[in-house]
Amino acid sequence: METQTKKHETVGCPRCGAAFECKVGSITLCKCVAVQLSDEQRDYVRSRFVNCLCAKCLQEVRTEYNQKKHQEGLIKEK
Repeated sequence: METQTKKHETVGCPRCGAAFECKVGSITLCKCVAVQLSDEQRDYVRSRFVNCLCAKCLQEVRTEYNQKKHQEGLIKEK
């Protein structure tokens, strides 16, 4: 049985709806690889979205996570 993998696919971002080319089959060529995420940030993204995000949204969700963690830190200090 032969399996076909789509290397490049135009998809809609589940967060903003923008069309982008997902290169899950060759991840090193994908724009999302430029967005560096810690393991905790990656887990946060995975907990909120099933499919790939565009690079812009990935950056925004990373910022959202960082702000959330910062706020949690401020609350703990009180």
